[in-house]
Amino acid sequence: MNKNVVKTVVFPVAGRGTRFLPATKASPKEMLPIVDKPLIQYAVEEALEAGADTLVFITGSSKRAIEDHFDTNSELEAMLQAQGKKELLDTLRGILPAWATCVYIRQSAPLGLGHAVLCARPVVGEAPFMVHLADDLIDAEVPCLKQMVEVHRNHGGSVLGVQTVPAQDTDKYGIVSLARGATGRVGRISHIVEKPRPREAPSNLAVVGRYLLSGSIFDDLSQIGAGAGGEIQLTDGIARLMQREPVYAFEFEGKRYDCGSKLGYLQATVEYGLRHTSLGADFAEYLKAFVATL
Repeated sequence: MNKNVVKTVVFPVAGRGTRFLPATKASPKEMLPIVDKPLIQYAVEEALEAGADTLVFITGSSKRAIEDHFDTNSELEAMLQAQGKKELLDTLRGILPAWATCVYIRQSAPLGLGHAVLCARPVVGEAPFMVHLADDLIDAEVPCLKQMVEVHRNHGGSVLGVQTVPAQDTDKYGIVSLARGATGRVGRISHIVEKPRPREAPSNLAVVGRYLLSGSIFDDLSQIGAGAGGEIQLTDGIARLMQREPVYAFEFEGKRYDCGSKLGYLQATVEYGLRHTSLGADFAEYLKAFVATL
């Protein structure tokens, strides 16, 4: 694995987003806005800041809005220019830099996260690559994927973003345990299991939507077959990869919002709204007045 070059990021965006129905009946959950930007744009911005220049979207039906979002809209740009709305025009043109390449691959069926990642093999090849789950919004001074690229440069191997979760929630995540003697924010993983029941979990250290993986994991994903939930699990592929190569857990710096849940999505909306440069102060005053009425 080339320790210094990680240029491709995979976004598995084929999920149905059923927890947000009916909002996601015709629009992808990744297009849900946090204030004035959709989740997928936050994800792309994080990947670009980490050094990616090739963005691979693994899509499904009803996901055309994602392609449209990152495509140019000449008619809209012309209208904004005619109306003298330069700031909005610049914002629109800045959604995606000219040097970034978008690739869209249709996942044939909802066969699991591991299968979605495997679909990216023709583009990724054997190079190391990143995987970003847009549901997990992470607010960090240094973008989470950029932190992970630095860990990869220093340690080699694959890197999984992890955080401690309540013991009763282990059945919602891939859970890892670390090799004996591991200290600090980076530790070699000795065991990984998908969504174990709390009494069977090896720890409460959970993988939360950020991966930097060796390209050789595609061999594993093509061989493992269905796992938990009858799907091809990325966790199972990582478990096989660990038999040949080191895989590290990295406790990233930053705050994670689980935007796959309604509560997490609302929390992110409120907190990002309070930090918004033009809306934050007025929004804070509104919230203070509103809370005082409760």
